[in-house]
Amino acid sequence: MNREQAFEFLDRTARGIAETFGSNCETLVHDMSIPSHPILSIYNGHVSGRSVGSTVDILGNESELDEEALTTDLVNLYASTPSGQQLKSSTFHMIGEDYNLALGINFDYSSLVYANKILVDLMSADADLKSALWSNADASSLSDILEECLAAVGKPVSVLSKADRLKVIALLRQRNAFSFQKAVPQVAQRLGVSRYTVYKYLSELGEQSRGKE
Repeated sequence: MNREQAFEFLDRTARGIAETFGSNCETLVHDMSIPSHPILSIYNGHVSGRSVGSTVDILGNESELDEEALTTDLVNLYASTPSGQQLKSSTFHMIGEDYNLALGINFDYSSLVYANKILVDLMSADADLKSALWSNADASSLSDILEECLAAVGKPVSVLSKADRLKVIALLRQRNAFSFQKAVPQVAQRLGVSRYTVYKYLSELGEQSRGKE
């Protein structure tokens, strides 16, 4: 492949990428055989404000690159333009006997950063509506159900065995008590066990149910 063919290929690629990803995606072909790396072709140049022949890089500098940058691919790097745009930038080299060309891709995602902030603000909430409206009612209802389940076992909490506590948990499950707000902490406190123990009992009951099935 000679220089003309290499440029034609990179130019077509640059145009295709720009058309595919839209007006926020600037693509260009540099002549990297010249230290000032002038632009040979460019699409969506409004992203950086550059045009064919420009020797200004995406950071707004007009200076020679070091030797490594003239031949090394740079992929998916962050860049910020002098005007404050936030970009993802990549450069891919094509080097032959008589040419050193590079395809540059600069995607301006500044608008996405702003859009993301709006989405985060829209999705944020201080608490869930159910908790705000019925948290006290839930606590009262759960307490009533818990006392009824303890009464069904017929023993004081202080003398309950593990089998008795499992029975209480099973009765609570049947009454959907664990759908209430903060059910596990309240049940654990009333039974005098840890939250972990309540979760463990629920797991054991779940395994027993699956075994029966």
